[in-house]
Amino acid sequence: MTSRPRSLFAFQEVGLVLVVLVMGLALTIFGGTVRQPRLERGPDGQVRPALNAAGEKIFVEHNKFFNAQSLAQLAKDTSFIGIMAVGMAVVIISGGIDLSVGAIYALAAVLSALALRHYGPGGPGAGGAPAFTIALAVVICVGVGLLCGLVNGGLIVGLRMHPFIITLGTMAIFRGIALVASGGQSIGDFPPHLQNLVKFQIGDGLTLVPPFAMLLVMAAGWTFLSRLAAGRRVFAVGGNETAAQYSGIPVRTVKLGVYLWSGGLAGLAALLAMGYYGSASSGDGNGYELNVVAAAVVGGSSLSGGRGSALGAMLGALIIQMITTGIIILGIDQNYSQIITGAVVVAAVVLDKFNSWLTQRRLARRAA
Repeated sequence: MTSRPRSLFAFQEVGLVLVVLVMGLALTIFGGTVRQPRLERGPDGQVRPALNAAGEKIFVEHNKFFNAQSLAQLAKDTSFIGIMAVGMAVVIISGGIDLSVGAIYALAAVLSALALRHYGPGGPGAGGAPAFTIALAVVICVGVGLLCGLVNGGLIVGLRMHPFIITLGTMAIFRGIALVASGGQSIGDFPPHLQNLVKFQIGDGLTLVPPFAMLLVMAAGWTFLSRLAAGRRVFAVGGNETAAQYSGIPVRTVKLGVYLWSGGLAGLAALLAMGYYGSASSGDGNGYELNVVAAAVVGGSSLSGGRGSALGAMLGALIIQMITTGIIILGIDQNYSQIITGAVVVAAVVLDKFNSWLTQRRLARRAA
């Protein structure tokens, strides 16, 4: 039986940090500069462009990548994928896969938006308490995510079928329900309280709530995988399910739990995205499956199971988003984005297989 809980800064994560730093340095050097209005906070607390004595906007030169606004935007864009990547990493470590995370994300956002619209400015329940509407959004988004995760895990465990098949089917089902529920329309006009919370700004209009939530999720995932017995069971099941079964580990319960993790975190990501953008539609999260799996795999999660980490998944999400951001900054045709992301995933899988082969050869030499 193989059980490999990871330390917070294992060799794999150190390598990922170096990749992030190198990419950041390259984008800083080759990205060039951009002329942007200088921002200031007015007497009403709102951030607006600064004006000179003649009433004209004051412009300053910024590095396209290495400036506060760009880095905050990068962190925000990373957070939605990063949160789901932590859940995906737990699933992959157990030896599974969840292709329905994007659909869960869309369904949770749509159902929550429909409920909140009742309490919006034009709804019959207008004027509801801010705490109530925020709590309602949290309960619906995370609750829908957990329910979808329970469906995935229950079908996989109950039918003893490969998770690829089950989650491929539920991906279509969940997104179809979101489409029917929303009527194919974008759902908005809900109370501003959630948006005010998620888009809470500090400094020069920097929105850091989604990145902070991602860091909390990463810390929770690291604690679960590295410090709790339940996390060690996930590694054991992914490393050798048969051995884990004979060791008395409740394999079926572990598998059910990891899909609850994945679904719940997809719901949390939907909550933050819905609050940030102020709307939801059945098309939200379309294609996120590739990015989330890519983030987990690039972050060191082995598709064979038994290896991975929450920190690696978050760093993998950051690398994937930096690739997307770099394409924009460097003026490369954005149609190449998916090609590059797919190539990165293939390269990560090849490196993982090569690493496994080297490990097996080393163990064989020791045994001889």
